[in-house]
Amino acid sequence: MSLYLLALAIAPGIAICVYIYFKDKYEKEPIKLLLVSFILGVFSVVPTLLLSRLGTYFFGFEPTSSNLIFSFISCVVGIGLVEEFSKFIFVRFYAYKKDDFNEPFDGIVYCVMVSMGFATLENILYVSASGASTGWLRMFTAVPMHAVFAIVMGYYMGVQKSFGTSAAVLKGLLLASLLHGIYDFVLMYPGIHPALQILGFFACLFYSFRFARKAIRLHQDSSPFNGIG
Repeated sequence: MSLYLLALAIAPGIAICVYIYFKDKYEKEPIKLLLVSFILGVFSVVPTLLLSRLGTYFFGFEPTSSNLIFSFISCVVGIGLVEEFSKFIFVRFYAYKKDDFNEPFDGIVYCVMVSMGFATLENILYVSASGASTGWLRMFTAVPMHAVFAIVMGYYMGVQKSFGTSAAVLKGLLLASLLHGIYDFVLMYPGIHPALQILGFFACLFYSFRFARKAIRLHQDSSPFNGIG
């Protein structure tokens, strides 16, 4: 793999990490914890592969099945839930327990760091196999969408840690998994007309980014360190 392709594969994830870091306006997280979270995100590929194989073995998940219902379930559970849960466990049992996780926005920060670790390794594998065109395409599609799903999950994780809201973490995991699954279903189900695929893709993109922007703003406003909240 050339340095150009490697840089192309790594750049989107790093750029998103930097963007979220500077969005954490009032009390930035320690660089060490962010780096460890990113690395844990890389390792989250391991449970993803294990759970995917178990899902395929026991349930026969097939996202590209011609059966609409089965394809949808395969995307939501076999891809969305598997990948988001694999990221979730590293945030919940590492970053969530740290004293530095002390404001709502931290849920977004740590979820994005873990998610970008996962997405960066995934991107390297895709770009290595398929070349620069795939890298440029994923720079504006798959990698940002991984970040958006992480913001959704992180928003609710921050709510539960800071405000003690019952079951918020579970809600965030399920919503992120559902959005992730719908995104993949729109792109993978063979029975969807290409025009509807494009429309569905942009609908997912619009809703997810709209939610993410609102989540970032709400958690910035509710920070105990902003001198207002």
